[in-house]
Amino acid sequence: MARTLGIGKQDFEKVRKENAFYIDKTKLIREWWESEDDVTLITRPRRFGKTLNMSMLEKFFSVQYGGREDLFQGLTIWDDEKYRILQGTYPVISLSFANVKEKSYAATVRRINQILTNLYSANRFLMKDENLDDKERRFFDSVDVDMDEITATMAVHQLSCYLSRYYEKKVIILLDEYDTPMQEAYVNGYWDELVSFTRSLFNAAFKTNPYLERAIMTGITRVSKESIFSDLNNLKVITTTSGKYMDCFGFTEEEVFAALDEYGLSLKSRK
Repeated sequence: MARTLGIGKQDFEKVRKENAFYIDKTKLIREWWESEDDVTLITRPRRFGKTLNMSMLEKFFSVQYGGREDLFQGLTIWDDEKYRILQGTYPVISLSFANVKEKSYAATVRRINQILTNLYSANRFLMKDENLDDKERRFFDSVDVDMDEITATMAVHQLSCYLSRYYEKKVIILLDEYDTPMQEAYVNGYWDELVSFTRSLFNAAFKTNPYLERAIMTGITRVSKESIFSDLNNLKVITTTSGKYMDCFGFTEEEVFAALDEYGLSLKSRK
């Protein structure tokens, strides 16, 4: 019986729980992990499954999903004992800039501040950790929509520190649609301002972050290294012309024909 074909589903857990149609892309987990790249930028066109893959990575690595083997049983990655042991063992910081589509620089920074504030709220349990000193607690409380830019650009860095100390393990950072604010900045005339802010945020999160294990960013464009990535010499860029992860986004010819067979739409199925 063909599985339900849910259009636009981007939450990996929801796809798996509802047994919706899903083409196994868990090969990405192994390929990315074994590449050992510090920071990976993957650029693909829209509707190529970037967000769903980021959700998959979060559910696989995050300690918040430890013991959720039900999400991966029957998929390629679960055939490897090494990865069954790895599932659910890392603190993960997961962010998306997909909805940051503001007309001004001030509004963009405020929207990013809200995303960071929500992130801190989700990790409020860290305030009960005796390892946080008074200065760190004050910083935690200072993260809100009205925080200054220095606090905002250091927020991911500092949360990495707190999570790493709590779990005694370095963190994985996932940033989906990193370039959505940049596109709006270019169109609406505040590019230079946002480049400065974003460069500081990315440098603190991805370059000068001793608490970082690995990181992935996704987007639809490759912004030049002379701008926001000028300090990230640890960045591996994977474009649509790269051979790496080629089968992990979009549909291969084999996957298309397998899908058609499942729904009885291929010539083979009609015979």
